Amino acid sequence: MVSVYLRRRDTLLLTAMLATETVNVAMNTLFKAATSKGLNSYTFLAYSYLIGSLLLLPFHFFSYRSRSHLPPLSLSILCKIGVLGLLGATYQVTGFIGLEYSNPTLSSAISNINPAITFVLAIIFRMEKASFKEMSSVAKMVGTIVSLIGALVVVLYHGQRVFIGSSPPYPKLRQLLLLLTSSNSDWVIGGCLLAIAGTLISIAFILQAHIMNIYPAPITVSFFYCLIASILMTLIGIISEMNNPSIRIIRFDITLLCILVGAIFNPAYYVIHLWAIRYKGPVYLAIFKPLSILIAVIMGAIFLGDFLYLGSLVGGILISLGFYTVLWGKAKEEKTQLLSLSEEAPLLIRNKDDQI
Repeated sequence: MVSVYLRRRDTLLLTAMLATETVNVAMNTLFKAATSKGLNSYTFLAYSYLIGSLLLLPFHFFSYRSRSHLPPLSLSILCKIGVLGLLGATYQVTGFIGLEYSNPTLSSAISNINPAITFVLAIIFRMEKASFKEMSSVAKMVGTIVSLIGALVVVLYHGQRVFIGSSPPYPKLRQLLLLLTSSNSDWVIGGCLLAIAGTLISIAFILQAHIMNIYPAPITVSFFYCLIASILMTLIGIISEMNNPSIRIIRFDITLLCILVGAIFNPAYYVIHLWAIRYKGPVYLAIFKPLSILIAVIMGAIFLGDFLYLGSLVGGILISLGFYTVLWGKAKEEKTQLLSLSEEAPLLIRNKDDQI
């Protein structure tokens, strides 16, 4: 029964994470389009997090009964969630400003530094083991490296065309994205900002894992995170754009659509991340980042009629191999832990009997 439950949970986690990465690529594209209409990153984040926290508020109260087994929501825990909110606000602003200077493809490509940084940080904070004597540990290390190599192949090597996209079903969308990814973008500044954002995301993953260990309530943590992030983004926006109050006025066009989509996506994205990190750890969360560049390529070929190159095909295969190698290592590690617990259980029962 336990193994069946774990398989179902793992399948649900995998599906949810794949869905969030797919929607994240689409969200980056929508935000990039909205910035061309005057949407400011501070305004977007402040409004979307505020609306998101209001959407989470009922779930926070409905889940109150299930929190009876949790420790009290102390000031220490709230402070840690506050630091998480500060980290989130910082990497969101940095990432979106970097996106304004570059494009969604570069954003997806640079996000591939997350697995390596997260893996190193997880080893430092003893959340993951790095042992060349255990197959599960070797599989996670090798899988992470292979995924990174695959992502670099997709970004740096095109090669021959292996698939010619048909006429795009949404030609206006393609024209818009071509305009947004013009050569006028300052890729150096954008790339540096995106790299900083990626590093902060890895640090946030580690902090999320720590918070989930002491207070495993994803909805409650997400509610306070969104609320704190909204307050911080509002303050930052007021200070940085003091001479331009008109940016806080939302028009009924793509900017409003972007805020509403972000208000729904951001809380759901964060709840799923906390749920995944609670059961699988920070490295499991980070290993999905290389998939975003592959998802961006596939979506471009399907919806925009882009060419599919040999480099994308080879890189996609490497990303997939690395991804499933890490998943295999995690599954083997969990199986070993379950076997050790099952072996310890009879001994505990026997010790209790002897004491009686």
